[in-house]
Amino acid sequence: MQKQPLLILVIFFILGIVFQDKLVLTGFAFYSVIAMCLVVLVAVCFHSYFLHKIKVVLLAFLFFGTGIILHRYNTYSEANSVLINKKETVSFKISQKLNTTEKYKKYEGTAQAGNINFNSIFYVPKDGKELDFIHYYKTEAYITQPKAPQYDFQFDYTRYLKRKHIDYQIYISDEIVSAERNDLTLSDQLRQYRFTVLKKIDKTIMSRKSKEFLKGIILADRTEIDAVTVQDFNKSGLVHFLAISGTHIVVIFGMFYYLLIRFIPLQFRKYAVILSLVFIWLFAAFIGFGNSVLRSCIMLSVYFIFVMLQRKPDLLHSLALSAFFILIGDTQQLFDVGFQLSFLAVLGIYWLNQPLLKHFPKQDHYLKKLLFNTITISLSAQLATLPLVLYYFHQFSFISIIANFVIVPFSEIIIVFSFIMTAFVTCGIDFGLLNGVYDFVIQILLEMIHWFAETDLLFFENIPMNGFEMLSVSVVIYLLRSFILKFNFKNSMRLIMAIIVFLIVRTGSNVFENEKEEVLIYSLGKSKIFSIKSGEKICFWVSDMEDKVKVLRYIINPYCSSRRVDYFEIKSFSSSSQKVVFRDRIYDLK
Repeated sequence: MQKQPLLILVIFFILGIVFQDKLVLTGFAFYSVIAMCLVVLVAVCFHSYFLHKIKVVLLAFLFFGTGIILHRYNTYSEANSVLINKKETVSFKISQKLNTTEKYKKYEGTAQAGNINFNSIFYVPKDGKELDFIHYYKTEAYITQPKAPQYDFQFDYTRYLKRKHIDYQIYISDEIVSAERNDLTLSDQLRQYRFTVLKKIDKTIMSRKSKEFLKGIILADRTEIDAVTVQDFNKSGLVHFLAISGTHIVVIFGMFYYLLIRFIPLQFRKYAVILSLVFIWLFAAFIGFGNSVLRSCIMLSVYFIFVMLQRKPDLLHSLALSAFFILIGDTQQLFDVGFQLSFLAVLGIYWLNQPLLKHFPKQDHYLKKLLFNTITISLSAQLATLPLVLYYFHQFSFISIIANFVIVPFSEIIIVFSFIMTAFVTCGIDFGLLNGVYDFVIQILLEMIHWFAETDLLFFENIPMNGFEMLSVSVVIYLLRSFILKFNFKNSMRLIMAIIVFLIVRTGSNVFENEKEEVLIYSLGKSKIFSIKSGEKICFWVSDMEDKVKVLRYIINPYCSSRRVDYFEIKSFSSSSQKVVFRDRIYDLK
């Protein structure tokens, strides 16, 4: 507690959030927690020998209780069922544009139907008008709720939306009437200005993929990137390069700071730091305060505050403060996959980077330092996030390690080049030659990433991983530090024992799932899909009219990774069939 008090207190705060999310304290129990927290808060303020001895315990309970209380007030109640499955006249405004699908443009916003106000996802036909942030809209629309998943292995979209305080989906097919808003906030004006810059980028003379890459890497807009490009970044393990993260914020901060020190006298150098910090916060507000952006800005600000106060910077203090500020604003962010991966990656770099560097030759040259740090930082971040990646996505590509070694060293150049291009476009400056050069560079970059993604030999999917396995793998990675720092019998045995525990847990999970036999019927759109599992094998019956790619993505792959199936078979049946015969048994598809 003496070495890392902030980190430990934030961990108790997080445990309080998880406790409330799982048990949902209400009524007398919840108000008892509030009363106890108030008593503890008063007790901490008093000075006595006994209270001083238990002060650590009191603070831990206070943060634990605060997590429970805040999460209780960040959890929305059930949606009003009066609106469900109805066509209503809806007035609405949008707050965010989401990824475009094959059929719809998707938006997030606030709507009003009758006297009821609510948050919703809006689906507008892909060929319909583009919506902005400075208008109110009114139309006839169909209001529904997202359906809960049929089975535990399917993605729970309903729960995902509830964590974002959204209960409804609105499908728009009629003509939309708009009226200019007169209640614009500063946040709305920033969103609209960003929207304008995005439209300017669309008008530049570059290939479509280069435009979408530019919008993604600087303005955090990936809504129009095609599915193939997104898949390439995911399979090559370079999706962090496209998302705005700590690297982007540090590079932009460094670029602005470099320019300022050329004009500010040496004795006022600290003002260059302050102005650079102000600039990255303005930039973060402009592109939207995503988790990784907010974390990076807070950590960078805390770091330089420590420097200017002549205190030794501490990465874990900065990380803890970042998590605490974000979760105070919205405790539901804890359950966001991006939030978890972002913080785990930083923890992994803190825990493993220096131990790994000690096994590399002396860094007596800038190129060596760049190369070795790129390798160790990438490896540390990937090792730390590996358990969570396998738990959520059930896939991993060894080519991602190589891809990061090749691409990441050039990331600073690409980010700076992209930022300059965005600045020129924003100011209305159009250099045809510069556009051509940027387009050429990005096309080569995307081709390289596509080549890495196409190396299927090193790509593995449907990797089973449950919560217990994830925790046991995390312990293995935690023990790697001492093993790397000092290779001896004690550290080796601790690591081996952790690996054995993981193998025992995994073997037990495999045996448990392989003994199951189950028959399931799924709904995908208007079609039915039927499956029978026996041991390690499963057979899926799919309508001959069904989209096999969607079936594989949304049903077969999640099922195989959840039930630890090594072999599956797909058979087709006529869409008019009502029954299926398998092993002398008749199954009704109704």
